[in-house]
Amino acid sequence: MGTDDRISPRRFHDADGVEDWSVLYDGAVVRFATGTFERGAALVAEIARLAEEAGHHPDLDLRYGTLVVRLVSHDVGDISLRDQALAARISEAARALGVETAATGAQTVQVSVFALDVPAVLAFWQAALGYDRRGDGDLVDPLGRGPDFAFQQLDHPMPHRNRLHIDISVPRAEAAGRVDAMLAAGGRLTADTREPHWWSLADPEGNVADIAAWRDDSEEEEL
Repeated sequence: MGTDDRISPRRFHDADGVEDWSVLYDGAVVRFATGTFERGAALVAEIARLAEEAGHHPDLDLRYGTLVVRLVSHDVGDISLRDQALAARISEAARALGVETAATGAQTVQVSVFALDVPAVLAFWQAALGYDRRGDGDLVDPLGRGPDFAFQQLDHPMPHRNRLHIDISVPRAEAAGRVDAMLAAGGRLTADTREPHWWSLADPEGNVADIAAWRDDSEEEEL
């Protein structure tokens, strides 16, 4: 495949065999309920075989009882037809091994920092975290384990609001339930809410968390 095989989340979901997957901030993600570490390892081995055949390799996070798989094409910076094809094969392999998809749990966490001087603030956090820089405003964990840090430009001071907030990318089917739980726990919706694409909620002291579902069926072609 060339570099023109990038696809939108909507197109990804329209394919057969990828019903288990959700498109989040950092790619297409699925969480399998393996039940045991041994069964999870067996699925990892099968995914490794499929990945070698395809020449396209997912990120895997194997824990006792669960396996999270993430697909993204780094050469285009988004999901692609290669991810769509491999996702279908991975789901087929899981079914063959009797492994079911977990009902919930697929999510991506991103920390957003508002700053008047983005380069200066970004440099501080890069030194603190030991992260790599991606583009002009993002820091990413070189080990692929910690959350991304995104830096957003302010055009005026924000003395009455916390300038650091957490973005949680979740499947669209889970977003409303997550928001309801936050409201029940004392949260309040802010003016930045753009339902049903994302909900911005503040805790009782003004710290903000965004529940974002827009990537899971967006027609956008870019991250």
